Amino acid sequence: MINIALPKGRLGEKVYKMLEKAGYACDEFDKDSRKLIFTDEKNGVQYFWVKPSDVPIYVQRGAADVGVAGKDILLEYDADVYEMLDLKIGKCRMAVAAKNGYRDDLSKPLVVATKFVNIAKEFYAGKNRDIDIIKLSGSIELAPILGMSDVIVDIVETGTTLKENDLGVIETILPISARLIVNKAKYKFKNDEIDNMVQNLKKELPDD
Repeated sequence: MINIALPKGRLGEKVYKMLEKAGYACDEFDKDSRKLIFTDEKNGVQYFWVKPSDVPIYVQRGAADVGVAGKDILLEYDADVYEMLDLKIGKCRMAVAAKNGYRDDLSKPLVVATKFVNIAKEFYAGKNRDIDIIKLSGSIELAPILGMSDVIVDIVETGTTLKENDLGVIETILPISARLIVNKAKYKFKNDEIDNMVQNLKKELPDD
């Protein structure tokens, strides 16, 4: 039996469809159900939905053998797991954005609003740029509009929200996509089953 943690929402639903096509269907699976765990003995799988940012914790702690999380979450929380496969879905990018026409004043620390504190710190440390971090949980775009920050570090998908608020991307930090992750200890005992899953999923990956 392979225990699989899926992120709630559209990404998790897309991943389940990939797994279903790869031979890991679960007859009792229902994304709209309030049930927390879905099991299919025949296909040897057990699924459960969790908050996207919690997936690496369930996997790292061994409650799940495998899970799916965005590269952003893996980097931000420095998850101690094996990253087995880029699923090539949930694509977006981590970027720095600011008000249109913004110019950096190098004589003072850059004020950065973000919920990705560790990613922002590492990025600017690599540029030897002093920063002042403001951690926010949502509506990050408001910070530069209201003059609270110089820039934001956030996930950008289409860029529509930025454009509608007179903001624009000034730097891309890294591309983001969903990754299949595995618990390190569980991989030692279930490596054949997990390797088979990886190989079967590779056949279902979307074209670049």
